[in-house]
Amino acid sequence: MKQEVLRSSLKQIRTRLGMSQQDLASLAGVTRQTIGGVESGQYAPSTTIALRLAKALGCHVEDLFWLEEDLPEIEAIPAQNLPVGEGLRVSLARIGGQWVAHPLIGKDAFRTEMIPADGAGNLLPDMDTVLVKLLEEPEKLLHTAVLAGCSPALSLWVRAAERWHPELRVHLTFANSMTALQRLCRGEVHIAGMHLYCPQTQEHNTPFVQRALVGKAAVLINLGVWEEGLLVQQSNPKRLKTIADLAQSRVTIVNREQGSGSRELLGMLLQKENIPYEAIQGFDSIVNGHQEVALAVATGKADTGVSTASVAAAFGLEFIPLHRSRYDLVLLKQYLEEAPVQQLLGTLGHRQVISQLQALGGYDTSLTGEVVATVEASHNGRHN
Repeated sequence: MKQEVLRSSLKQIRTRLGMSQQDLASLAGVTRQTIGGVESGQYAPSTTIALRLAKALGCHVEDLFWLEEDLPEIEAIPAQNLPVGEGLRVSLARIGGQWVAHPLIGKDAFRTEMIPADGAGNLLPDMDTVLVKLLEEPEKLLHTAVLAGCSPALSLWVRAAERWHPELRVHLTFANSMTALQRLCRGEVHIAGMHLYCPQTQEHNTPFVQRALVGKAAVLINLGVWEEGLLVQQSNPKRLKTIADLAQSRVTIVNREQGSGSRELLGMLLQKENIPYEAIQGFDSIVNGHQEVALAVATGKADTGVSTASVAAAFGLEFIPLHRSRYDLVLLKQYLEEAPVQQLLGTLGHRQVISQLQALGGYDTSLTGEVVATVEASHNGRHN
């Protein structure tokens, strides 16, 4: 039998209303000592006294008193970016029949506000699992979908989906295209967002998924086709027009990290023009994320960087288009049967999602919500 502890918010509500202990005691018809004993936890009120206190404060008994059980603990597989330590705030989701713990640290701890934790984890060195003390009802955790990606449009989609399905929870974790795909392969996420182009096959995303997934079938669903190019300040002070202009000695860039679609695109275009990477000032100046590229350009830390038309518009920057890139959502076919994934994907073609993507600018939504490719399971590293 789990030990139950009586908790009370009596003091907080009383002080918020500007009442002294004697004021409340007089209204409720009890002694001041009774109020003091309840607030200190030394006295458990009878049903009669609890009802009197609630009536005097104009609230429900459940607002004043509740039973708190010892929090249950579960074992979860740690995401590979979960640091070693105790008391780590984590978000939990059921993925492929097992619990997965994602750390709420850095960017992943926020949307616009701090994200509440599902539990506090304890990951020690040489442990294969993390022991998580729950801070949320276990039933609620079963309604969680986990999405990794770098597109700012993902958060618009997620917020809309959670409005339509109040029980749905989406944990959106930042990751560039290759990192998102790797997290999908490791079973850490349900959906990976990516925008990588293969010049050999002249295809987006599918060749990378084929190489990464062995023995697993997957589908690629389109989020949108976006314009990628160079961000520059208003009036384009360096008069940049093409990728070849980046080799000018007076031009500095900011680059993305390894595995990002923007970095891959920049490298591909430079190779096409036979421009060595070392000829570009700032090629090794790395930031993580589209917003960070835009911020570096907007604040004058760099003259330009590769991102999208929608990000340029959000930061009031000018945009030089270079490539139309397909941003796809990749998920294993087995996840299509999971209820939270179904709910999330079911909102993708909704009018309000489409209109939000179109309002961003630089998004072609003609393929949004469509299955653009499938990858069949293979055990020899080759896929159909």
